[in-house]
Amino acid sequence: MKFISWNVNGIRACLKKGFLDYFNDMDADFFSIQESKCQDGQVELDLPGYEQYWNYAERKGYSGTAIFTKHTPLSVKYGVGDQASQDEGRIITLEYENFYLVNVYTPNSKRDLTRLDYRIEWEDKLRDYLISLDQVKPIVYCGDLNVAHAEMDIKNAKANMGNSGFTDEERGRMTTLLGSGFTDSFRYLYPTQTDTYTWWSYMNKVRERNIGWRIDYFIVSDSLQEQIKDAEIHTSILGSDHCPVVLNLK
Repeated sequence: MKFISWNVNGIRACLKKGFLDYFNDMDADFFSIQESKCQDGQVELDLPGYEQYWNYAERKGYSGTAIFTKHTPLSVKYGVGDQASQDEGRIITLEYENFYLVNVYTPNSKRDLTRLDYRIEWEDKLRDYLISLDQVKPIVYCGDLNVAHAEMDIKNAKANMGNSGFTDEERGRMTTLLGSGFTDSFRYLYPTQTDTYTWWSYMNKVRERNIGWRIDYFIVSDSLQEQIKDAEIHTSILGSDHCPVVLNLK
């Protein structure tokens, strides 16, 4: 099965930049997006063969997630019980017979770190939620997680130490999650690969010079490790400041 995750930084804008060409070419079983930045009725996607599940933010032009799938889920859940996370449309969980798919757009702690405390509280609640699901059946957890975990996941590690997305607290929460029975699929297959990123600033020629961060992930239950066929990062795909990430499971 093929899973894709992409922070589209506004689905309406991305549609004008080749989204449907990529979507149709990839023919994925599950296609998750983050930062859809739209409300119900603002965009209509004609995706034959796919069911669509949207979680809209209450605030216009902000946040939001969606999953497009060929497979009808047993159940659908939005959020994890925290009202703020539901207001911002950040989480969708689809349940299937043998696994859960959890699509997440993690809150940014902001440049001045004013939202870091909220972010850490979010991480702790989400980890508890993922662990609770994993006790029932394996999970596939994907999305823009807004953290570069290791120094090899960011171009200029020393210069970014302590910055939003690369604080000790955020990186530490990722370490804790991965130590709780979960696997970073890309690092599982490519433990030493460097200079492979998923997000680049819109500043002049930053992407051309590959000055990026790897902050988009597919994380799976450890029990699915042997099912990981490939984990790809499609750096050549434009249309957003992020690029798509792909997981192929046997």
